[in-house]
Amino acid sequence: MKAIRGFKDILPAESALWRHIESEAFRVFSTYGFSEIRLPILEKTELFSRSIGEGTDIVEKEMYSFKDRRGDGLTLRPEGTAPAVRAYIENKLHVKPVTKLYYTGPMFRYERPQKGRYRQFYQIGAEVLGDADPKVDAETIEMLIKYFRIIGIKDAVLNINSLGCSGCRPGYKLELLRFLGARMDSLCENCQRRVEENPLRALDCKSQGCVEATEDAPSMVDQLCRPCFEHFEGVTGFLMQLDVNYVLNSRMVRGLDYYTRTTFEITGPNLGAQNTIAAGGRYDKLVSELGGPDTPCFGFAIGMERLSIVLSSTGGFGASLSSPIFFFVSMGKPTRKKAMALVAEMRDGGFRVETAYIEGSPKKAMKRADKLGAVYTIILGEDELSKGVVSVKEMATADQSFVPYGELILWLNATLTGMG
Repeated sequence: MKAIRGFKDILPAESALWRHIESEAFRVFSTYGFSEIRLPILEKTELFSRSIGEGTDIVEKEMYSFKDRRGDGLTLRPEGTAPAVRAYIENKLHVKPVTKLYYTGPMFRYERPQKGRYRQFYQIGAEVLGDADPKVDAETIEMLIKYFRIIGIKDAVLNINSLGCSGCRPGYKLELLRFLGARMDSLCENCQRRVEENPLRALDCKSQGCVEATEDAPSMVDQLCRPCFEHFEGVTGFLMQLDVNYVLNSRMVRGLDYYTRTTFEITGPNLGAQNTIAAGGRYDKLVSELGGPDTPCFGFAIGMERLSIVLSSTGGFGASLSSPIFFFVSMGKPTRKKAMALVAEMRDGGFRVETAYIEGSPKKAMKRADKLGAVYTIILGEDELSKGVVSVKEMATADQSFVPYGELILWLNATLTGMG
């Protein structure tokens, strides 16, 4: 029996890295005023068809949707923004002038599995609801760049664009449609089918023919109305003040219909063509379209799988983030009571301890310690019991120390400090 295609086990070594990624994200985000929200995995299908857009690949081809026993259409969430907005409206969080939320968890899309992309994939997301100031866009992006720097990604690249608003985007779509009309034969079948409905999709397509055909496509930034242009100037100006470098990428449109004005992607190394590790933008109309009050919003999502690949490729993160194993060997029945008390004290102190209670030679226990990857083996035999000490053996060097019971925790803390 194997896991379902596109679904992956996160094994202990990698899980340690994921825990580090999540804990650092939550720590950094909270300093910017974000609070955690935990969202359901299942939502009504209508939520995503209304928010993401019925003509998108996600809604047309990729959602895991089904009818429940009452016949209601339900969907495993393919992304986190729409559920966060639904929760914001339903729970009347809009009574506050500004709400900042972050979340983590699995998302589901029926895509072709490849490096860093699975059908069950994990995201860390953050949303700012209730603030239209371009400073919010820039500060939230700066928070994300700072987070990547803290966890060890030094060479992330920020790509930024503006998609305008309902006032200026229609004119741009017409110009883009005229441009694409002369290149229809070069577009993939999917883009040819959908170009009349939404020509921006061709800019987001990764097909080589579409990439080449749209290389000289007109830029949305050149078509922005005055308010959108001023907003985008504000975003890029604040980014410069925050010392955040960016690349203006007029091809970047994102794959969701709800985006307006600012959109961005952050790319990382060692991922090939699918190198986006975080993306997002502004979605000022989504709350009202889902039945809430007019609420300007900005948010992003981080891809956990791709982020873990980037961090792992920098060297040894999974192993270094796992707690070191201490293997405690109790030799003979007279030692067991004291051994159990010392093990309990170690675990209360936050140490990861495996145990063996044996009679006779410790040879098998030492072999087990090796297989577990223990860094130290702590032995309490009858000789040690009579002297009030434990014998501590460093597995890599075979160096041995004798540590009094009352000093064991201090000795272990000093050892961990030295290992760090």
